[in-house]
Amino acid sequence: MQLNSPKSIGILLGTLYGIFMRLFIELFNAYNLGSLVSISFMFLVPVAIGYIRIHFEFKSTEILTKRQMVTIAWQPIFVFLFVSVITLLEGSICVAMALPAFMFFASIGGLLAGFVRKREIKKANSSLLSIALLPILLSPIEVNFLNLSKTYEVTNSITINAPINVVWQQLANVSDIKPQEVPFSLTQLIGVPKPLKASMNASGIGAVRTSTWQKGVIFKEVITDWQPNKQMLYRFDIDPDAIPDDALDKHVKLGGEYFSPLYGGYELTEDKGGNTILTLKTTVQDNTNFGVYSRIWGEVIFQDFHHSLLTLMKNRAEKSLIAVISHN
Repeated sequence: MQLNSPKSIGILLGTLYGIFMRLFIELFNAYNLGSLVSISFMFLVPVAIGYIRIHFEFKSTEILTKRQMVTIAWQPIFVFLFVSVITLLEGSICVAMALPAFMFFASIGGLLAGFVRKREIKKANSSLLSIALLPILLSPIEVNFLNLSKTYEVTNSITINAPINVVWQQLANVSDIKPQEVPFSLTQLIGVPKPLKASMNASGIGAVRTSTWQKGVIFKEVITDWQPNKQMLYRFDIDPDAIPDDALDKHVKLGGEYFSPLYGGYELTEDKGGNTILTLKTTVQDNTNFGVYSRIWGEVIFQDFHHSLLTLMKNRAEKSLIAVISHN
């Protein structure tokens, strides 16, 4: 592919536009006029990138199928995100979370370019400029007047073949967690740290449970309800400044500006077979304007956390029971 061909120009300009908007909107953020965690950047910028790519593709070919418009529009998206990672503009977690949205809305931009090409060939260049400027024009309005903050609860349960009192003993203090004790998960694949241990400074309401994760991530859970063999509830006490910058991307940092777990806890019940049903709940505050999209990612990430922790508790409780039985 020639570097001066319309196809190459489309990829290059789409990539440069993405990088420019990434830097420009972050500069806007200093003046409360824009944010990278916004509809303007997350959804409208990829529309423009896809539009740019297909706009220039039409300079070398007269006809494109809808499938071609959809998929060719992804090319500058992949290059832009790759450049963002290698230049440390973004971390792997943010890129993984943004990729599906970027691909989808780039395809929308590609189809839009095809529609404009078909309907208004003479106005194609002015349409391109309008779409490219749209995120810049809407970003200050969104940041200052749109607030879709919401709170939701993520709940998961697991059945453990052990009595409640045996399971309860695993909850407060969790000794050093070996890598093989935590199942492989999506969150690990995209770079989220794994839990290492947890310890209590006392027991009962007001006690503090300190959780330690990989990459220097440490946060506290203050006990708000303590009913032995029934439930242990807590509120999160997280200092985002104490979490290393390279541990979690700043846009998804726990306790940060956009995502924050508020409350959590374990509940224990017994089924008809005498097994324990252990339930883990986390209440999450989402301060983005992404609606369903951020809710889906929040559910995925926290359910992944829950699955790992519940599996750990199950395996340890069942092994502990086997050890007691064998000893007797």
